[in-house]
Amino acid sequence: MPNPSPTLRRRSLSGELYRLRKAKNFTAEQVDQAHDWTKGKTARMERNEWVRPDPNDIRLMLDFYGVTDAHRREELLTWARQGRERGWWQPYRQMLSPIYTTYIGLESGASGLRLFELAVIPGLLQTADYARSLMQRRPGALTPDEIDKRIDIRMERQKILTGDNPTHLRAVIDEAALRRGAGGTEVMRAQMQHLLEMAELPNVEIQVIPFSAGTHAGTQGPFTILEFADATDRPAAYLENGAGELFLEYPDVDQYLDTFERLVAIADSPAHTIRLVEEISKTLA
Repeated sequence: MPNPSPTLRRRSLSGELYRLRKAKNFTAEQVDQAHDWTKGKTARMERNEWVRPDPNDIRLMLDFYGVTDAHRREELLTWARQGRERGWWQPYRQMLSPIYTTYIGLESGASGLRLFELAVIPGLLQTADYARSLMQRRPGALTPDEIDKRIDIRMERQKILTGDNPTHLRAVIDEAALRRGAGGTEVMRAQMQHLLEMAELPNVEIQVIPFSAGTHAGTQGPFTILEFADATDRPAAYLENGAGELFLEYPDVDQYLDTFERLVAIADSPAHTIRLVEEISKTLA
């Protein structure tokens, strides 16, 4: 990965520090005491509750855990240094929730995304005008400036699909999201055309669950599963609804992996989906 996500690097480093400690049968409290650290510091590091890892702390922990391999030490210290960098989303942190900020950071470092959307076109596949229409109607008034900034964030996020080493996206969308108008005929026509263009990308697969499928496992709401190239970085899941946001780690992600596969099984094929989008687009002419 040319520009690794600092959020992902911190997450990876936290997981590795936890595994190293467990391999030595130390408690987190013993590590704190050995380095005269504030109680709970090691546990917070292992839970990824940090913003700027200190390479000096990492060196002390590697010494304590007996990690002598020069290559491995440098790799983990590199992760610490990369974890201290600022992601492109940092200027927007004040207007984003901590959970969503974490999600964006991990999304930018994901090798693959599996997502299901029930009511609207997924954010990574939205046009700016479609996104603006949704934001103008969301609960809680947003100022025009806030809307512009949120659209900037959404458009920046979409670059993971078209840049170097693009992320693989597999999206399953309920037909209702395609049929529900947003912003008027012109906005929806442009949105349908954008979906067709995105479906042509080799790293993007789009499937629609037709109305004929009836009720299904996704009626409880949308979700996104993030997958990473390094096998030690377990998948994560992000959920958002009217009650708030939720970020899930292993093993709670397994149920969403299972749900996603069940949704894929009843969805139209990508080829049939393209034909459906084309048909809907014609009705907007």
